[in-house]
Amino acid sequence: MRCLALLLALLPCPAARAAEEAPKPTGDAIVSPDARLELLFTRTAPIKGGLTEGPAAAPDGSIYFSDIAFGPDKGMILRFDPKTRRTTVLAADSHKSNGLKFDAEGRLLACEGADGGGRCLARWDVQGKKRAVLADRYLGKRFNSPNDLWLDRVGNVYFTDPRYLGDEPRELKHEAVSPDGAALYVADHNSGSEHVDRGGPLKHGAMKVYAFPLGRDGLVNGPRRTLIDFGAEAGCDGMTLDRRGNLYLAVRSLKRPGVLVLDPTGKEIAFIPTGPSQPGAKSPKGIPANCCFGVGPESKVLYVTVDTSLYRIPLRVEGPAAPGRR
Repeated sequence: MRCLALLLALLPCPAARAAEEAPKPTGDAIVSPDARLELLFTRTAPIKGGLTEGPAAAPDGSIYFSDIAFGPDKGMILRFDPKTRRTTVLAADSHKSNGLKFDAEGRLLACEGADGGGRCLARWDVQGKKRAVLADRYLGKRFNSPNDLWLDRVGNVYFTDPRYLGDEPRELKHEAVSPDGAALYVADHNSGSEHVDRGGPLKHGAMKVYAFPLGRDGLVNGPRRTLIDFGAEAGCDGMTLDRRGNLYLAVRSLKRPGVLVLDPTGKEIAFIPTGPSQPGAKSPKGIPANCCFGVGPESKVLYVTVDTSLYRIPLRVEGPAAPGRR
């Protein structure tokens, strides 16, 4: 978060070792058992805590992602260039950005969280490095902490608004879309932080992924169904889809950290470990936060944010089509 022209070095770290220790992938139709996660970036900036999040492929093939910090540090939005393998800074103050996604016009949409962040949905002109707030309220009340988002084929934006961190007064009490636009997938990662602003106790809640049917207008038009229930284990954080409609979940389970691939019925068809099994670990490593597909020549490459690093791995399937114009 210092100079916008800062170049960040690629250094070995515990996250790199975690990937090396991970078991082989499963699901030959999705990923080769010999494929391995390739380390691309590890944080070197003097940021305390937090994690990398929200990878998003730009039209030029570069990958933008958030480096989230805890406390007064505002975090950064970074850009990895697959051609040069260099990572540079788009924004030294990300306003606590989390999930990122590019729209059909090549503008970067960002979910900005609480804990001193923007608490809004913002849009970046990545060429001019200019930021604008698109929405920060619902029915006149401030969002809790926008977390992640998805765009459908006609440009509708869906985003989640939970509350995990921050002591800002909470005004709202309410806390991805299939390639054919027929379903909306939502991860319920309930860490028990509902009353975090009042110092209440943390109580583990639901760790599930739901599927909601969508109508032609982009609105939910039927009952939800549970695609997967992680039970007592930590569940899914970010997710993405491939061209076939399979769902890729960044699973934060200590027993089985990695990217879990489900078909639209909820059946497991592949698993990409990002770290070793470590039940009960107090300092876990190799825990993924989010994932996205590359574009163009890298349409069969999955990028994954793990701990404070960025990785990629080649797959045998293509990612989703880019969102269309309205």
